[in-house]
Amino acid sequence: MKKRLLYITAAVASFISSLAGFAQAPVLGTAGDFVLFTTVGAVTNTGISQLTGNVGSNSGSSTNFGNVNGVMHDGDGASAQAAADLLLAYNQLNSAIPMFFPAPLLGNGATFTPGVYSIGAPSVLSGELILDAQGNSGAVFIFQINGTFSTNQASKIRVINGAQACNVFWKVEGAVSMASETFMRGTIVAHNGAIGMNVNDTLEGRALSIAGAVAIDGVLAYTPPGCGKIQLTGPIAPNLGTAGCYAIFSGNGSVVNSGVSNITGDVGTNVGLTGGFDPLLVKGTIHPIPDGSTAAAANDLLVAYNYLNTLPHDIELLYPAQFGRNLVLTPHTYLMNGAADFKDSLYLNAEGNANAVFVIKLKGALSTSTFSKVLLINGAQAINVYWVVDGAVGINDYSNFNGTIVCNNGAINLATGVAINGRALTTGGALSSTASINVQSPFGDCRPLPVSWLYFRGKPVQKNVLLEWATANEINNGFFTIEKSINGRAFEKLVTVSTIKVIGSTEQNYSFTDSYPNSNGYYRISQTDKDGQTNIYKTIQVKLGGQQALSIRQYVVGNYIYVQATGAIPGNGSIELFSIDGKKMSTQRIVLTKETSLYKIKAPGQKGMYLVNVLDANNKLYTGKTMVQ
Repeated sequence: MKKRLLYITAAVASFISSLAGFAQAPVLGTAGDFVLFTTVGAVTNTGISQLTGNVGSNSGSSTNFGNVNGVMHDGDGASAQAAADLLLAYNQLNSAIPMFFPAPLLGNGATFTPGVYSIGAPSVLSGELILDAQGNSGAVFIFQINGTFSTNQASKIRVINGAQACNVFWKVEGAVSMASETFMRGTIVAHNGAIGMNVNDTLEGRALSIAGAVAIDGVLAYTPPGCGKIQLTGPIAPNLGTAGCYAIFSGNGSVVNSGVSNITGDVGTNVGLTGGFDPLLVKGTIHPIPDGSTAAAANDLLVAYNYLNTLPHDIELLYPAQFGRNLVLTPHTYLMNGAADFKDSLYLNAEGNANAVFVIKLKGALSTSTFSKVLLINGAQAINVYWVVDGAVGINDYSNFNGTIVCNNGAINLATGVAINGRALTTGGALSSTASINVQSPFGDCRPLPVSWLYFRGKPVQKNVLLEWATANEINNGFFTIEKSINGRAFEKLVTVSTIKVIGSTEQNYSFTDSYPNSNGYYRISQTDKDGQTNIYKTIQVKLGGQQALSIRQYVVGNYIYVQATGAIPGNGSIELFSIDGKKMSTQRIVLTKETSLYKIKAPGQKGMYLVNVLDANNKLYTGKTMVQ
């Protein structure tokens, strides 16, 4: 009997222990789109802060903010919905059952595992607090603080073993105050208390208050990635056509260089003369006078400009005179209604999506300071960056610029030592380089592809996955790289396969067997040419034991979006439609089949870019962009 009682006691203890590690994230709703928000109170900024996410108050004003990588919402429909959603999230956090009761002094090297933590008094973060997910990327940490919460200078939240800031929540019954140089992670929900952040603080998360002012001073704050956040793709890139062959071009105006300048790409004008370029330093064609190529480029450039000019913007940068200043932008279409004075650096963050597109539209001139920089981070590529300028462009001495400049009826001046990884194109206006510039065009449609892809597919073979692909017309091909992923977003290298040493139009077949596949895995293949240029072909999904030749395409006709799917694993599924800023527009249930099936969903009434997701019962099968005209 005593032994049986011991077994029961141990089982109960084990059950309680398992509960201690279990916590459920609240549903933030639209409040999750905000990096700074209060239901009642002012939201203010001092100094230059870098913010990614919406900012606003439902009963107050947002003042003294510079350019924000998000939308400002004060007392509008979006802020009202965020206030309602925030209250629901607070109630969920408040009602979570705590199983850990740490001392009010947090940090000093302590490590916490997932669960709900309750602190019955004002709390302070000092030194480093480590949050260990123990290999579970979905693990949730909830801190219920019954009083104020403050941090000491240079204190830090560190996440390890799969822990994510998007799964960390701080419910505070009172004011929140962060000392300078704090690195905070997680969503802060202050109940009837103000939130204050100081110089050089970093917040990977959100600062949200039920009732209380939010004040920041020279901070970096951004909504956290992960936890089902939709990967940003940006708009559909323009088709530059033959204008993509040019590194430097004017549709109507002289193109003149002085000094020693290295150019990769064609150079020319369709009206006027081109001069001053050393043929030995130009890897491309110099068109000294207008010809058939310049005429085609002028026409194609105008088409590309018209597309970019009418492209609806997602985010307006409200202070073009304060552009740059270490601002961080993510894949979107941005608008500045005025001339931009670009100083210091601009960061373009692709958030791990190498195909993400950035479009920056200026209704006015663009000028930069000396030594200005456009910096590409987290997979961003210059070939996917476009600057649309209605006015003159002046890139000052020793600046490093990334992207294609499409200037409309304005002169372009590239000063001494300027380096452009992209193109300088104007529909009409003189283009001059004063001395020793370096322009490297990504060639776009001009350069022939190193290979012509025929297919890339995968199928289960017993407990393995057989990957097969075929090409034709291999030119300058170096090797293939196959990567694998468990979620279709974060990929790791699986294998590198050398090209078959045959050049020409012959079909060339390749294969590789993954002996350690995921039960539901993704594979991505890319090709690298002998010059080091890498091109990603496509991503496929392979499920062990199921039909794998999944093919999905979508298009718009009239007032409907059509989605065609072939080769799906039979079962229930759904089609989701999102706006480009991540707002769900609609969900339609469907039945997936192996055979070709066509689904029709109502298109939104508003023109613009939308995301279409196709899902089965458990997984996302496809994400694509569509334009509703």
